[in-house]
Amino acid sequence: MSKIIQQGLRVLEVEAQAILALKDRLGAEFEQVVSLITNCKGKLILTGMGKSGQIARKLAATFSSTGTPAVFLHPAESSHGDLGVIQTGDVVMALSYGGESPEFSGILRFVARKGMPLIAVTGNLNSSLAKAAQVTLNVHVSEEACPLNLAPTASSTATLALGDAVAMAVMAEKGFSPEDFAEFHPGGSLGYRLLTRVKDVMHGGEALPAVGLETPLREVFSIMTHKDVRGAAGVVDGKGDLVGVITDGQIRRRLEKSTDPLTGTAKDLMTTNPRTIDANELAEKALFVMEQFQINMLFVLDKESEKPRQPVGILHVQDLLRAKLR
Repeated sequence: MSKIIQQGLRVLEVEAQAILALKDRLGAEFEQVVSLITNCKGKLILTGMGKSGQIARKLAATFSSTGTPAVFLHPAESSHGDLGVIQTGDVVMALSYGGESPEFSGILRFVARKGMPLIAVTGNLNSSLAKAAQVTLNVHVSEEACPLNLAPTASSTATLALGDAVAMAVMAEKGFSPEDFAEFHPGGSLGYRLLTRVKDVMHGGEALPAVGLETPLREVFSIMTHKDVRGAAGVVDGKGDLVGVITDGQIRRRLEKSTDPLTGTAKDLMTTNPRTIDANELAEKALFVMEQFQINMLFVLDKESEKPRQPVGILHVQDLLRAKLR
């Protein structure tokens, strides 16, 4: 094994152990922090210098995207007017492994004067930051992954992991749902998956390939060829309810076995009890059904309508691919 690989493995091992060591520290302080943030009437202010500042920025984004309004406040800029971002009802979470960054002095004096909750995340429980805080989370590590034991590596990883643990616990306490998450991520693939309904991507109206029980097969084949969605036709009874489906596969099998494949009507070829999906279901569920039953199309019903068995659309797997669900 090369020295490069050995060094890489050592870093991963040291940082992994730093995270695992945090498990034994989750107790009353952790619960208190989660409670403070969950019950916060304002926003969460995250602050930190250097590498801790980078972690604080990331955590602010994580909290904001999971239902807790959060912003990053640069400690050095705070003394030049940026303290104005802190308002009544806010909670401040300060990240500093050593806990003695001089840039924190303005923030610490401000929150003490205003009587605002201060959470410290530090590796030094005897630091000025820890002593000023109402509650402190301990991220002490036995060693850094840096070969010189100097550069913040294991400590910054532990801080990030513990911050994520707090954010996810707060998210769970607030009952934050996948739909809530999607609303905050409308531009990503997750947003498409969690916000797109079947009715948003289906083909309906004149594009719906539907035939009657007594429709001649020649006409059925023509409809299946010339509609927008080709390859299937829904068969409806006299009330307009969906009672069957005809697919390309059934046509091919009939062509192979019958000497006169164009004779007969739709009821002679259809498969009864076709797979369907409700118009208001997530499009993601439609994709799951297609994959589960290895089919390419689903007829769409509106179960909330006065005629819940009448087809209102058809959905092809290509429609879901275009909707960026995969």
